[in-house]
Amino acid sequence: MKPRTFLTLTAATLASAATLGLTGCKSGGGDTIKIGEYASLTGKEATYGAAMHEGTVLAIEQANAAGGVLGKQIELITEDDQSKAGEPSNAVTKLISKDGVVAVLGEFASSRSLEGGPICQNNKIPMISPGSTNPAVTQIGDYIFRVCFTDPFQGTALANFASGTLNAKKVAILTDVKSDYSKGLAKFFKDKYVADGGQVVAELDFNGGDKDFKAQLTTIKNSNPDAILVPAYYNDVALICIQAKQLGISVPLFGGDGWESHMLVEIGKEDVEGHYFSTHCLVDQDTPKMKEFVQAYKDRFKKSPDAMATLGYDSAVVLIEAIKRAGTTESAKLRDAIAATKDFDGVSGKFSLNENRDAVKALVFAQIKDGKFVYKATVNP
Repeated sequence: MKPRTFLTLTAATLASAATLGLTGCKSGGGDTIKIGEYASLTGKEATYGAAMHEGTVLAIEQANAAGGVLGKQIELITEDDQSKAGEPSNAVTKLISKDGVVAVLGEFASSRSLEGGPICQNNKIPMISPGSTNPAVTQIGDYIFRVCFTDPFQGTALANFASGTLNAKKVAILTDVKSDYSKGLAKFFKDKYVADGGQVVAELDFNGGDKDFKAQLTTIKNSNPDAILVPAYYNDVALICIQAKQLGISVPLFGGDGWESHMLVEIGKEDVEGHYFSTHCLVDQDTPKMKEFVQAYKDRFKKSPDAMATLGYDSAVVLIEAIKRAGTTESAKLRDAIAATKDFDGVSGKFSLNENRDAVKALVFAQIKDGKFVYKATVNP
Protein backbone atom coordinates (compact mmCIF):
# COMPACT_ATOMS: atom_id res chain seq x y z
CA MET A 1 0.00 0.00 0.00
CA LYS A 2 1.38 3.39 -0.94
CA PRO A 3 2.15 5.52 2.15
CA ARG A 4 -0.17 8.47 2.69
CA THR A 5 1.20 11.98 2.44
CA PHE A 6 -0.32 14.76 4.53
CA LEU A 7 0.42 18.19 3.12
CA THR A 8 -1.16 21.58 2.81
CA LEU A 9 -0.10 24.03 0.11
CA THR A 10 1.48 21.93 -2.62
CA ALA A 11 2.73 23.40 -5.88
CA ALA A 12 -0.70 23.02 -7.45
CA THR A 13 -2.33 25.20 -4.84
CA LEU A 14 0.37 27.82 -4.30
CA ALA A 15 -0.83 29.82 -7.29
CA SER A 16 -4.24 30.32 -5.70
CA ALA A 17 -3.02 30.62 -2.10
CA ALA A 18 -4.24 34.19 -1.81
CA THR A 19 -7.85 33.13 -2.30
CA LEU A 20 -7.91 29.67 -0.73
CA GLY A 21 -7.92 28.74 2.93
CA LEU A 22 -4.36 28.15 4.12
CA THR A 23 -4.93 25.56 6.81
CA GLY A 24 -3.62 22.02 6.72
CA CYS A 25 -5.69 18.89 6.45
CA LYS A 26 -6.62 17.27 9.73
CA SER A 27 -6.96 13.65 8.57
CA GLY A 28 -5.11 11.02 10.51
CA GLY A 29 -5.39 12.46 14.00
CA GLY A 30 -3.33 10.42 16.43
CA ASP A 31 -2.09 8.26 13.57
CA THR A 32 0.16 11.05 12.30
CA ILE A 33 3.00 13.18 13.56
CA LYS A 34 1.98 16.79 13.07
CA ILE A 35 4.65 19.29 12.05
CA GLY A 36 3.80 22.96 11.66
CA GLU A 37 5.19 25.42 9.16
CA TYR A 38 4.74 29.17 8.84
CA ALA A 39 5.95 30.90 5.72
CA SER A 40 5.46 33.90 3.47
CA LEU A 41 3.41 32.16 0.79
CA THR A 42 1.85 35.43 -0.30
CA GLY A 43 2.98 39.03 -0.01
CA LYS A 44 6.16 40.83 -0.92
CA GLU A 45 8.57 37.98 -0.11
CA ALA A 46 6.41 35.13 -1.34
CA THR A 47 9.07 33.53 -3.52
CA TYR A 48 11.08 32.73 -0.38
CA GLY A 49 8.15 31.13 1.37
CA ALA A 50 7.02 29.20 -1.70
CA ALA A 51 10.50 27.80 -2.38
CA MET A 52 11.12 26.81 1.23
CA HIS A 53 7.65 25.29 1.49
CA GLU A 54 8.23 23.19 -1.61
CA GLY A 55 11.58 21.99 -0.28
CA THR A 56 9.86 21.04 2.96
CA VAL A 57 7.08 19.25 1.08
CA LEU A 58 9.62 17.22 -0.87
CA ALA A 59 11.47 16.12 2.26
CA ILE A 60 8.28 15.06 4.01
CA GLU A 61 6.90 13.24 0.97
CA GLN A 62 10.15 11.30 0.69
CA ALA A 63 10.06 10.43 4.40
CA ASN A 64 6.45 9.26 4.18
CA ALA A 65 7.17 7.20 1.06
CA ALA A 66 9.96 5.51 3.01
CA GLY A 67 7.55 4.50 5.77
CA GLY A 68 7.25 7.65 7.84
CA VAL A 69 8.71 8.19 11.29
CA LEU A 70 8.18 6.12 14.45
CA GLY A 71 5.65 4.03 12.55
CA LYS A 72 3.54 7.04 11.61
CA GLN A 73 3.11 9.29 8.61
CA ILE A 74 4.06 12.96 8.88
CA GLU A 75 1.31 15.54 8.57
CA LEU A 76 2.50 19.00 7.53
CA ILE A 77 0.24 21.85 8.55
CA THR A 78 1.17 25.11 6.85
CA GLU A 79 0.12 28.65 7.68
CA ASP A 80 0.70 31.64 5.40
CA ASP A 81 1.94 34.71 7.31
CA GLN A 82 1.49 36.84 4.17
CA SER A 83 4.91 38.52 4.63
CA LYS A 84 3.24 40.76 7.22
CA ALA A 85 4.17 41.73 10.76
CA GLY A 86 1.57 40.43 13.21
CA GLU A 87 0.70 37.36 11.17
CA PRO A 88 3.54 35.08 12.35
CA SER A 89 2.31 35.22 15.95
CA ASN A 90 -1.22 34.32 14.82
CA ALA A 91 0.07 31.49 12.66
CA VAL A 92 2.33 29.95 15.30
CA THR A 93 -0.30 30.28 18.02
CA LYS A 94 -2.78 28.39 15.85
CA LEU A 95 -0.29 25.68 14.95
CA ILE A 96 0.51 25.01 18.60
CA SER A 97 -2.79 25.59 20.40
CA LYS A 98 -5.28 24.38 17.79
CA ASP A 99 -3.39 21.96 15.57
CA GLY A 100 -1.17 20.43 18.25
CA VAL A 101 2.04 20.29 16.25
CA VAL A 102 5.13 18.76 17.85
CA ALA A 103 7.57 21.14 16.13
CA VAL A 104 7.54 24.18 13.86
CA LEU A 105 9.52 24.96 10.69
CA GLY A 106 9.95 28.62 9.73
CA GLU A 107 10.42 31.43 9.01
CA PHE A 108 12.86 32.72 6.43
CA ALA A 109 12.71 36.41 7.37
CA SER A 110 14.46 37.19 10.65
CA SER A 111 11.80 39.72 11.66
CA ARG A 112 9.08 37.09 11.38
CA SER A 113 11.13 34.43 13.17
CA LEU A 114 11.68 36.92 15.97
CA GLU A 115 7.91 37.25 16.22
CA GLY A 116 7.00 33.58 16.03
CA GLY A 117 9.98 32.19 17.94
CA PRO A 118 9.04 33.40 21.43
CA ILE A 119 5.69 31.63 21.16
CA CYS A 120 7.43 28.35 20.36
CA GLN A 121 9.92 28.93 23.18
CA ASN A 122 7.22 29.71 25.74
CA ASN A 123 5.31 26.57 24.77
CA LYS A 124 8.47 24.43 24.64
CA ILE A 125 7.87 23.53 21.00
CA PRO A 126 11.09 23.17 18.95
CA MET A 127 11.35 25.58 16.02
CA ILE A 128 13.85 25.32 13.17
CA SER A 129 14.30 28.33 10.93
CA PRO A 130 15.44 27.47 7.41
CA GLY A 131 16.92 30.86 6.60
CA SER A 132 16.77 33.52 9.35
CA THR A 133 20.34 34.78 9.68
CA ASN A 134 19.98 37.46 12.37
CA PRO A 135 21.81 36.16 15.48
CA ALA A 136 18.97 37.30 17.76
CA VAL A 137 16.71 34.53 16.41
CA THR A 138 18.31 31.61 18.27
CA GLN A 139 19.00 33.86 21.27
CA ILE A 140 15.25 33.63 21.92
CA GLY A 141 15.86 30.39 23.77
CA ASP A 142 16.92 26.76 23.81
CA TYR A 143 14.01 25.52 21.67
CA ILE A 144 14.98 27.68 18.69
CA PHE A 145 17.35 26.43 15.95
CA ARG A 146 18.46 27.32 12.44
CA VAL A 147 20.04 25.43 9.53
CA CYS A 148 21.63 28.52 7.94
CA PHE A 149 24.70 30.60 8.72
CA THR A 150 24.39 33.80 10.76
CA ASP A 151 24.93 37.43 9.83
CA PRO A 152 28.09 37.99 11.90
CA PHE A 153 29.69 35.40 9.57
CA GLN A 154 27.95 36.71 6.46
CA GLY A 155 28.74 40.34 7.29
CA THR A 156 32.41 39.52 7.80
CA ALA A 157 32.51 37.63 4.51
CA LEU A 158 30.91 40.58 2.71
CA ALA A 159 33.45 42.97 4.23
CA ASN A 160 36.34 40.77 3.10
CA PHE A 161 34.74 40.46 -0.34
CA ALA A 162 34.42 44.24 -0.65
CA SER A 163 38.02 44.87 0.40
CA GLY A 164 39.50 41.97 -1.49
CA THR A 165 37.58 40.92 -4.60
CA LEU A 166 36.05 44.35 -5.26
CA ASN A 167 39.12 46.27 -4.04
CA ALA A 168 36.71 48.84 -2.59
CA LYS A 169 38.35 51.44 -0.35
CA LYS A 170 35.10 53.35 0.07
CA VAL A 171 31.63 51.84 0.41
CA ALA A 172 28.13 53.30 0.72
CA ILE A 173 25.38 51.38 2.55
CA LEU A 174 21.65 51.46 1.79
CA THR A 175 19.63 49.72 4.52
CA ASP A 176 15.98 48.71 4.97
CA VAL A 177 15.11 50.14 8.41
CA LYS A 178 12.01 47.93 8.66
CA SER A 179 14.07 44.75 8.45
CA ASP A 180 16.00 43.21 11.35
CA TYR A 181 17.91 41.21 8.76
CA SER A 182 18.98 44.28 6.80
CA LYS A 183 19.98 46.33 9.83
CA GLY A 184 21.91 43.47 11.40
CA LEU A 185 23.80 42.54 8.24
CA ALA A 186 24.73 46.20 7.63
CA LYS A 187 26.10 46.48 11.16
CA PHE A 188 28.22 43.34 10.99
CA PHE A 189 29.57 44.37 7.60
CA LYS A 190 30.46 47.86 8.78
CA ASP A 191 32.16 46.66 11.97
CA LYS A 192 34.54 44.41 10.02
CA TYR A 193 35.03 46.69 7.01
CA VAL A 194 35.92 49.76 9.07
CA ALA A 195 38.14 47.73 11.41
CA ASP A 196 40.12 46.63 8.36
CA GLY A 197 40.62 50.21 7.17
CA GLY A 198 37.68 50.65 4.82
CA GLN A 199 35.70 53.89 4.75
CA VAL A 200 31.91 54.07 4.81
CA VAL A 201 31.23 57.30 2.88
CA ALA A 202 27.42 57.29 3.07
CA GLU A 203 24.74 55.50 5.09
CA LEU A 204 21.19 55.88 3.83
CA ASP A 205 18.00 53.98 4.58
CA PHE A 206 14.59 53.18 3.17
CA ASN A 207 11.42 51.38 4.17
CA GLY A 208 10.94 47.94 2.65
CA GLY A 209 8.34 48.17 -0.10
CA ASP A 210 9.31 51.69 -1.17
CA LYS A 211 9.28 52.29 -4.92
CA ASP A 212 11.42 55.43 -5.26
CA PHE A 213 15.06 55.27 -4.15
CA LYS A 214 16.45 58.08 -6.30
CA ALA A 215 16.97 60.58 -3.46
CA GLN A 216 19.08 58.09 -1.49
CA LEU A 217 20.94 56.94 -4.60
CA THR A 218 21.72 60.52 -5.63
CA THR A 219 23.30 61.16 -2.23
CA ILE A 220 25.23 57.91 -2.55
CA LYS A 221 26.43 58.79 -6.04
CA ASN A 222 27.70 62.14 -4.79
CA SER A 223 29.71 60.37 -2.05
CA ASN A 224 31.74 58.68 -4.82
CA PRO A 225 31.92 55.12 -3.38
CA ASP A 226 33.81 52.24 -4.96
CA ALA A 227 30.88 49.89 -4.25
CA ILE A 228 27.42 49.97 -2.67
CA LEU A 229 26.19 47.49 -0.07
CA VAL A 230 22.44 46.82 -0.24
CA PRO A 231 21.58 44.30 2.51
CA ALA A 232 17.94 43.87 1.50
CA TYR A 233 15.45 41.53 -0.15
CA TYR A 234 15.26 40.86 -3.89
CA ASN A 235 12.13 42.92 -4.60
CA ASP A 236 13.64 46.13 -3.25
CA VAL A 237 17.11 45.29 -4.58
CA ALA A 238 15.86 44.94 -8.15
CA LEU A 239 14.27 48.40 -8.11
CA ILE A 240 17.39 49.89 -6.50
CA CYS A 241 19.57 48.41 -9.25
CA ILE A 242 17.25 49.77 -11.95
CA GLN A 243 17.24 53.27 -10.50
CA ALA A 244 20.99 53.21 -9.82
CA LYS A 245 21.61 52.55 -13.50
CA GLN A 246 19.19 55.30 -14.48
CA LEU A 247 21.23 57.72 -12.37
CA GLY A 248 24.44 56.66 -14.05
CA ILE A 249 25.88 54.76 -11.08
CA SER A 250 28.43 52.35 -12.52
CA VAL A 251 30.10 50.90 -9.42
CA PRO A 252 29.12 47.37 -8.33
CA LEU A 253 26.25 46.78 -5.94
CA PHE A 254 26.48 43.80 -3.61
CA GLY A 255 24.47 42.22 -0.82
CA GLY A 256 23.56 39.10 1.11
CA ASP A 257 21.32 36.08 0.76
CA GLY A 258 18.22 38.27 0.61
CA TRP A 259 19.08 38.80 -3.06
CA GLU A 260 18.65 35.10 -3.82
CA SER A 261 15.52 34.77 -5.97
CA HIS A 262 14.74 34.24 -9.63
CA MET A 263 12.52 37.32 -9.27
CA LEU A 264 15.63 39.48 -8.84
CA VAL A 265 16.45 38.91 -12.51
CA GLU A 266 12.84 38.90 -13.66
CA ILE A 267 12.29 42.35 -12.17
CA GLY A 268 15.75 43.87 -12.63
CA LYS A 269 16.62 42.26 -15.99
CA GLU A 270 19.83 43.71 -17.45
CA ASP A 271 20.06 46.31 -14.68
CA VAL A 272 21.15 43.68 -12.14
CA GLU A 273 23.87 42.33 -14.44
CA GLY A 274 27.36 42.25 -12.99
CA HIS A 275 26.35 42.74 -9.37
CA TYR A 276 27.21 40.30 -6.55
CA PHE A 277 25.67 38.60 -3.53
CA SER A 278 26.44 35.98 -0.91
CA THR A 279 24.12 33.02 -0.47
CA HIS A 280 23.82 29.57 1.05
CA CYS A 281 24.57 27.47 -2.03
CA LEU A 282 24.04 27.40 -5.78
CA VAL A 283 21.86 24.69 -7.24
CA ASP A 284 24.25 24.06 -10.13
CA GLN A 285 26.98 23.00 -7.71
CA ASP A 286 28.49 19.73 -8.91
CA THR A 287 27.82 17.45 -5.93
CA PRO A 288 25.91 14.15 -5.94
CA LYS A 289 23.54 15.31 -3.19
CA MET A 290 22.71 18.57 -5.02
CA LYS A 291 22.18 16.76 -8.34
CA GLU A 292 19.85 14.26 -6.67
CA PHE A 293 17.88 17.03 -4.97
CA VAL A 294 17.55 19.13 -8.13
CA GLN A 295 16.26 16.17 -10.12
CA ALA A 296 13.76 15.17 -7.43
CA TYR A 297 12.57 18.78 -7.13
CA LYS A 298 12.14 19.10 -10.91
CA ASP A 299 10.24 15.82 -11.03
CA ARG A 300 7.92 16.97 -8.25
CA PHE A 301 7.39 20.65 -9.08
CA LYS A 302 8.26 20.85 -12.80
CA LYS A 303 10.76 23.66 -12.28
CA SER A 304 14.25 24.26 -10.93
CA PRO A 305 14.85 24.92 -7.22
CA ASP A 306 16.84 27.72 -5.64
CA ALA A 307 18.94 27.97 -2.49
CA MET A 308 15.86 28.70 -0.40
CA ALA A 309 14.29 25.41 -1.45
CA THR A 310 17.41 23.57 -0.28
CA LEU A 311 17.13 25.22 3.14
CA GLY A 312 13.49 24.23 3.46
CA TYR A 313 14.44 20.67 2.57
CA ASP A 314 17.36 20.56 5.01
CA SER A 315 15.32 22.01 7.90
CA ALA A 316 12.69 19.29 7.46
CA VAL A 317 15.28 16.50 7.20
CA VAL A 318 17.11 17.74 10.33
CA LEU A 319 13.80 17.58 12.21
CA ILE A 320 12.84 14.18 10.83
CA GLU A 321 16.22 12.69 11.70
CA ALA A 322 16.02 14.18 15.19
CA ILE A 323 12.61 12.57 15.76
CA LYS A 324 14.11 9.23 14.73
CA ARG A 325 17.06 9.60 17.11
CA ALA A 326 14.86 10.78 19.96
CA GLY A 327 12.46 7.89 19.45
CA THR A 328 9.70 10.20 20.59
CA THR A 329 8.08 13.56 19.91
CA GLU A 330 8.20 14.57 23.57
CA SER A 331 9.37 18.17 23.43
CA ALA A 332 12.43 18.15 25.70
CA LYS A 333 13.83 14.95 24.20
CA LEU A 334 13.16 16.19 20.68
CA ARG A 335 14.87 19.50 21.49
CA ASP A 336 17.92 17.63 22.77
CA ALA A 337 18.04 15.46 19.65
CA ILE A 338 17.94 18.49 17.35
CA ALA A 339 20.67 20.18 19.39
CA ALA A 340 22.84 17.08 18.95
CA THR A 341 22.87 17.44 15.14
CA LYS A 342 26.49 16.99 14.04
CA ASP A 343 28.12 16.62 10.63
CA PHE A 344 24.76 16.78 8.89
CA ASP A 345 25.33 16.27 5.17
CA GLY A 346 22.66 18.60 3.83
CA VAL A 347 21.83 19.64 0.30
CA SER A 348 22.82 23.22 1.19
CA GLY A 349 26.11 22.01 2.65
CA LYS A 350 27.58 19.99 5.50
CA PHE A 351 27.12 21.49 8.95
CA SER A 352 26.82 20.96 12.68
CA LEU A 353 24.73 22.91 15.17
CA ASN A 354 26.87 24.74 17.72
CA GLU A 355 26.13 25.56 21.36
CA ASN A 356 24.01 28.51 20.23
CA ARG A 357 21.90 26.22 18.02
CA ASP A 358 23.28 27.88 14.88
CA ALA A 359 24.53 25.99 11.83
CA VAL A 360 28.28 26.32 11.30
CA LYS A 361 28.60 26.16 7.53
CA ALA A 362 30.11 27.75 4.44
CA LEU A 363 28.62 30.40 2.18
CA VAL A 364 29.17 31.10 -1.50
CA PHE A 365 29.44 34.28 -3.56
CA ALA A 366 27.67 34.62 -6.89
CA GLN A 367 27.74 37.19 -9.68
CA ILE A 368 24.80 37.85 -11.95
CA LYS A 369 25.82 37.12 -15.54
CA ASP A 370 23.50 36.69 -18.52
CA GLY A 371 20.57 36.46 -16.15
CA LYS A 372 22.11 33.59 -14.15
CA PHE A 373 23.77 33.31 -10.75
CA VAL A 374 27.38 32.35 -11.46
CA TYR A 375 29.64 30.91 -8.77
CA LYS A 376 32.53 33.14 -7.67
CA ALA A 377 33.91 31.77 -4.40
CA THR A 378 33.28 29.69 -1.28
CA VAL A 379 33.92 31.07 2.21
CA ASN A 380 34.33 28.48 4.96
CA PRO A 381 33.55 29.23 8.61
